[in-house]
Amino acid sequence: MNLTRKILKNALPGLALVALLSFSQRAVCAEKEAYVMQMSEDWTIEGDLPSHALLLSLQGLANLNGPQLYFEYMPSWPWKITRPLKEFYERRHDFTFTPLETPEEALALFANSAKGYVVWDKEVRTSLIVAFTVAGLEEVVVVSEELIPLVEEYGLEMVVDLRGDFTGMPDHEIYQIAMDRYWDRCSRDLVIWMGGAHGNRMEPGMADWGIYRKAFFTDLSNNPLHPEELALTNRIYTEQNPQSYVMGWHSYRKDTEGQQVSLISSYGLRMEGLNTLPNLSFNNQIPFTDDFKFTNNHNVEPDEVVVPEEKVYVSLVQTDSIGIGAWTKPGRGRIPYAWQVSMSWVDTAPASLQFFFEGAMPNDYFIGGLTGPSYMYPKPIPAEAFPILMTEAKRQMSILDLRVMETMDYSEGNRHVGNTELTREVADRYYENFPDVIGFINGYGSARTFDLRDDRPLISYDYYLSLYRPAEEAVADLEELIHLNRKRPYFMLIHVRESKSIEKTVGILEAVNEPIEIVPLDVFLKMAANNKTYRTRYQQPGDPIVGNPHPK
Repeated sequence: MNLTRKILKNALPGLALVALLSFSQRAVCAEKEAYVMQMSEDWTIEGDLPSHALLLSLQGLANLNGPQLYFEYMPSWPWKITRPLKEFYERRHDFTFTPLETPEEALALFANSAKGYVVWDKEVRTSLIVAFTVAGLEEVVVVSEELIPLVEEYGLEMVVDLRGDFTGMPDHEIYQIAMDRYWDRCSRDLVIWMGGAHGNRMEPGMADWGIYRKAFFTDLSNNPLHPEELALTNRIYTEQNPQSYVMGWHSYRKDTEGQQVSLISSYGLRMEGLNTLPNLSFNNQIPFTDDFKFTNNHNVEPDEVVVPEEKVYVSLVQTDSIGIGAWTKPGRGRIPYAWQVSMSWVDTAPASLQFFFEGAMPNDYFIGGLTGPSYMYPKPIPAEAFPILMTEAKRQMSILDLRVMETMDYSEGNRHVGNTELTREVADRYYENFPDVIGFINGYGSARTFDLRDDRPLISYDYYLSLYRPAEEAVADLEELIHLNRKRPYFMLIHVRESKSIEKTVGILEAVNEPIEIVPLDVFLKMAANNKTYRTRYQQPGDPIVGNPHPK
């Protein structure tokens, strides 16, 4: 069966699609008592990774019986919200968290959630990823050899021993064996890509979730330079349920973000990152409070007309998911900022979104993205799958009170090579499928796709404010853009790197030696709809195409 026929044959419209894409939320414990433990900063094989792997597998199993075990992560961890989110659960959901200090304390409480243990081989890093698959299917904890005596003290017995099974094998052989053994029993609603850091380090923050959902774990390559691995990758994507999730992240050693998300999108699947995303087996089970309704900080009405003056208008957007951004850093609220929401959290981590919306200040404005109901690239999405996926995105946006959709496309380039433009055909699909949005924004770095239809603009970023760009150079860049774009009003849309603090951004903008006005994104789009000083442009036949090759 070809891909198009499979998409159409299995696509479930309306509420049935919601059921497919929504993960089950088990009932919250009546007592609302849970336990919390602090993870260390050491995620190396010779350091604390073995203990962390044990604890994460225990978390996934313990939380099968309700949200019982929660982990806090150190400030260096990509997701900065584990402590603020715990405090939110205490404040709004009446949770009481009892601290745990050691794996022994955790095992004393939750060893009875496991049916035994699986042993991974510290000499073969990939065996740990396979062990996570085993943990979910067999409901066992994951241990390295030196931890066997510890778990046996709590009555657990060996169920699977992976030591020696994969010695000297390349990853494609290891994963072929894993698929032969386990693939048929794994979920088809999600697969976990345990990529990211490599070598002697692994950051499997999402392991609890994959175990909880009985997912297959892998870090197979999406890179054409690795044909044996790529063949298995394509098999996995082909055999997943339509519109299902690939969760985690690509391996930094093997391929690129652009390669993976392009391939995932070509199958009509949905990417949700990162491999470091923690506590999903807990967060998934916490619903919205009964008194809560999503209310965005809209500054204009959908049909309002806003007339711009002859000025330079700047609007700032931070993407890459709120939880790994500047939300918890100083300065939020000083200036208008738009925040791209992980819309699928409506189903996978609902109370986490409530945490952000209730903590929003008047200058915080939420937008939808990226591209659809999850992280995807629009150009590779099969035309037949596009309306199905966007129906889900519209459902999410309606719940979240969002009126702006953001898209990006790295299927033919990135910020440095190739192109990141949209085709007119892709824009046609967006305008057709999202009749209620007030506008669209596009890009990651700067792009050159612009349009205006039915008073709804499509505006691309003019600038990418990098975390590492020296402030004086960023100021010079912005001043140069203002001089190059002499027609007024000039609408300068800026994408701010997710971990750059608002205080630093304010400092850069205040240093610009040209008059600018920072406005909320919805006001910005309404002004751009009223006075079109930008040219309509889409991807051109001569635009370069570069498939995001891995640097090695």
